[in-house]
Formats: sequence, structure tokens, C-alpha cells
Amino acid sequence: RRRAPAMAARRLLQEIERTLKKVDEGVVVFDQIWDKVYDAETTSQKEKHEADLKKEIKKLQRYRDQIKGWVASSEIKDKNQLVEYRKLIESRMERFKVCEKETKTKAFSKEGLAAAARMDPKERARQGVRDWINEAIEALNMQVEQFEAEIEALPSKRGRKHAAVAGFEESIERHHAHVLRLEQLVRLVDNESVEPADVDDIRELVEDYVERNQLDFDEFADPDDIYMALPFDINEMMEATSKGETRLEEKPKVSEKEEKKKKKKDKKSRGAVEDDLTLLVTSATSQSKRPEPSASTALGGLAGAKGGAAARR
Repeated sequence: RRRAPAMAARRLLQEIERTLKKVDEGVVVFDQIWDKVYDAETTSQKEKHEADLKKEIKKLQRYRDQIKGWVASSEIKDKNQLVEYRKLIESRMERFKVCEKETKTKAFSKEGLAAAARMDPKERARQGVRDWINEAIEALNMQVEQFEAEIEALPSKRGRKHAAVAGFEESIERHHAHVLRLEQLVRLVDNESVEPADVDDIRELVEDYVERNQLDFDEFADPDDIYMALPFDINEMMEATSKGETRLEEKPKVSEKEEKKKKKKDKKSRGAVEDDLTLLVTSATSQSKRPEPSASTALGGLAGAKGGAAARR
């Protein structure tokens, strides 16, 4: 009876060794095909090698899924080698995505150039924002998978959580918050609720977070810090969009020549107003300087008026 668990463990170990050997072989084949893709002299050769590359990466992805299952298993104590092989496969997955993206866009082809020429400039700007946001989301989701695998690979401690586990869980929570914000931005851009240029303002900040979130962990404690740099509030814009409200119209841009003309006109108007005010002040001042009649003069006038009245009688 004691032999049964030992035999099962031995079989599992043998299966792991066979799988890791296949991964080594698959990575070598992948790298060879990768070189062929970029050394191809004709489009047909390139497409053939790209198809072969896709088949090879699918095999490696199946091995990755199997390795992830072993990493999560409690039967295996030392999981470092498994984690390393998983990372090895994921590095090839990243390289394949680069190749696949180039194949899809085909910017060098006549079709790609014609499509870009037909695209409206505003739509082209929106597409540019979609592209970099989707790349950031994909990179963050990939990192989340890596964090989850790292958590599974760490030895469990009774009674208290491993410090590294707490760090990875915090990173996963932050990544999810960023993915939510980025998905909201894509929706706002698609609905034309915000300008692509406004969203591009935070591109470097997002890319910096994707690259350095584990190197400077404390610097990125609050995910919303990045999105405070936007010239609008995401929550308010999402609420306005959900209510069907349209985006506020921007003030029309005035050319430099028109701006100078307007300033000159305003200056002239202000000068005319100042002249009118000066005239009014001068008139009021001159009236105030006229000599007021003295008391004796006023009494003399009054006496003269009475004398004239008596004579008439």
C-alpha cells in the first residue's frame, strides 16, 4: 500500500520531465520559425512561416496550461522549475503577439495604406487611442496571470499570510482597477464623449505603470492618481454618457490673426469709452467751478424785485 503513493509520485515526476523536455524542443522550433518569418523574401513565404509559428505557439500554450495545473497542485513541493518554464513559454507568447499584430495591420501593404488614406482623421486618432489602451490592458492581464501563478507557487504558511502573497494580491487589485479605468476610456472615446488627444495625455503615465509597477511598488499605491491628470472626470463622463447626454461643445479656435484683430477692436472700444468718461468728468468739473451768488447779491436782487412790484402798483 505504501508503494502506491510513491509510484504515483514517480509517474507524475516522469510526466513533468517529459513535458518540460517537449517545451525545450518547442521553444527551439519556435525560434527557428521566428527567424524564417523575418528572413522571408516573399509574402507567400512569410505567410507560410507565420502559419507554422501559430501552430507551434498553440502547442506551447497547451504545455503552459498543463504546467499551471501542476503549479497549483499541492502534491508538488518545489515549483520553481515549473514557474521558470511557464515564464519561458509566456516570453514566446509575447513575441508571437508582436508578429501577429504586424500581420494584421500590414501597414507596408497597398491595402493597409489605402485603408489608412480612406480613414477619417478623427477616426484614425480614435483608433490610435484604442490600440495603445488595448495593448496596456493586455499587458496588465498578462501580469495578473503571472502574479496568480507566483501566489500558487509560494509555500503556504499556517496562521498567517505570506508577505509576498499580500504584495501580489495588492498588485492584482491595482491592475484590475487600471483595467476598469482603461476600458471606460475606450468606451468614452468610441462614443465620442471625449477627445482622443485628451486621453493621449496619460499614455506615458500608463505605460510607465505597466513597466515599473513592481520596481516602485509604493509609488503607484493609488490607481486613480494617473487618471487625475485627465482634463475631465471619468465618473462624471461615464454618468453623462449613460444618460445619453452629448459631450460639451468646445469653443471654436480663433486664429492668431483674428485674435490680434479682436484685441485691437477691444482696445479701440475701451479708448472711446474712456474719452466719453473724460468729457463727462470735465463738464461736471467746469460746472462745479462757476462762482455761486453771494448772500448780499441775492438780497439785493430780492429787494429790486420788490421795488419793481411797488412801482407797478
